[in-house]
Amino acid sequence: MVRLITHNLLACHAKGCTSNNFPLQFQNVQIELKEAEFNPTFLETFMPKLEWKALVDSAKEASATISRYILGNTSLPLEQPEMLDEEFLKNLHHVLLEIHVEEGIMICPNCKHNYPISNGIPNMLLAEHEIG
Repeated sequence: MVRLITHNLLACHAKGCTSNNFPLQFQNVQIELKEAEFNPTFLETFMPKLEWKALVDSAKEASATISRYILGNTSLPLEQPEMLDEEFLKNLHHVLLEIHVEEGIMICPNCKHNYPISNGIPNMLLAEHEIG
């Protein structure tokens, strides 16, 4: 499933695409909200693995559909906070784990390679000539 927690880990690996290949940009996405069990310990443990700026930028720059779900319901700070209160963790939980991208495309900001998303599954496979 493509959630922003997954999206935050994906980069383009097409042949010759070695810089400015993260984060992939969403286009024409369809979103579904799915409740997930709130686990603050998981979020606190996972936070150091997040590329915070990429998460915030993806949330802000995504299509109107995804922005409405993210920015309408939460407010992620520009800088990763040191103090983690319950309200912040619940907002982060919602952004990372409850917003599912069901259909659409992820596009590399560098080489413009398209990675389609169908039924919530990203196709990250490359053709043989695209493998670097």
